[in-house]
Amino acid sequence: MSKPPEVSQAFQTFFVEAPAHAKAWLGAVEGLRGASALDEKTAHLAYLAVLAALRLESGVPFHVLLAKKAGASRAEVVSAVLVGLPAAGNAVTQSLPAALAAYDGTSEVTP
Repeated sequence: MSKPPEVSQAFQTFFVEAPAHAKAWLGAVEGLRGASALDEKTAHLAYLAVLAALRLESGVPFHVLLAKKAGASRAEVVSAVLVGLPAAGNAVTQSLPAALAAYDGTSEVTP
């Protein structure tokens, strides 16, 4: 059995130093997930696109592993990261190395 993907150092600090806020945040996340009409794989890929567009690279490895677990292929992960190119510009490419390292299992984050 594999352990869940690890979160970034920033998120770990958030959970340790502000547990009530973290609990509230997770409640909102769960509520939004329940309200979504997207299937699990599509939701994870869409979230990767948002992370890349907003340049939130620290969350990319964690969410790549969730997408992979939900059945996303390597090509789908690449496409999700790059889908924002027309609107967000080439800044989305900054997330590509972290996404591929996580998918290929060569990053510090492990499934």
